[in-house]
Amino acid sequence: MDSAASFYRLQKRIIRCRKCPRLVAWRERVAAEKVRRYQAEEYWGRPVPALGEPGASLVVVGLAPAAHGANRTGRLFTGDRSGQWLFEALHRFGFASQPTSVRREDGLRLKGCVISAALRCAPPGNKPLPEELDRCRPYLRRELALLQRKLVIVALGRIAFLEVLKAWRENGGGLPGGRTPAFSHAGEWQLPGGVGLIASYHPSQQNTQTGRLTRPMFHAVFLRARRLLSPEPGAADTKSPRADYF
Repeated sequence: MDSAASFYRLQKRIIRCRKCPRLVAWRERVAAEKVRRYQAEEYWGRPVPALGEPGASLVVVGLAPAAHGANRTGRLFTGDRSGQWLFEALHRFGFASQPTSVRREDGLRLKGCVISAALRCAPPGNKPLPEELDRCRPYLRRELALLQRKLVIVALGRIAFLEVLKAWRENGGGLPGGRTPAFSHAGEWQLPGGVGLIASYHPSQQNTQTGRLTRPMFHAVFLRARRLLSPEPGAADTKSPRADYF
């Protein structure tokens, strides 16, 4: 079966998901009530699919859609402060066509990169429950299985890091040293099968406004990913897949 076709079918299935009553109620309530600054906009209000195409060699995994970010725009990291940091870094190191992403129709194209998340619905207080992560993880597992060219995974935050490792193990993959490593910013591990894993603090306002995560720290993660993928000068992947397919 063609992995690209399977990848797109999976994203359509994700959009229809209603497995978690608490998350369904919250995402739809936020989409109906809105906030004043977005009153004129139509909210997405559904699970948010991965962004990018399965030919990518970099996989970025975040935590979950923001209530008034991706839950509004329908595209991961689009329209919120965390996305400003992420797309700036992706563009700087050749993984995105532009440094900003404010709406689904803004022309953004990813280059050899897929953006996914541990949870596909915005959780109340940005805090998912363990059982909600468990219900959502099969989607991440399937994506990792279909992203056959993946060479580097960047996990944004401790929860995303642990969910990547759980999904990897549930797919039959081994862990570094046979056990779950401790999360650390800029930590780097080689997963069996030749896949690199890099951890980063999440670019949330809680981290960026307190100085726990600075731009040089964040950019260093993606510089390392670029060097792992393109060790020779000029070897960067220039493919520019669609960022939108719904």
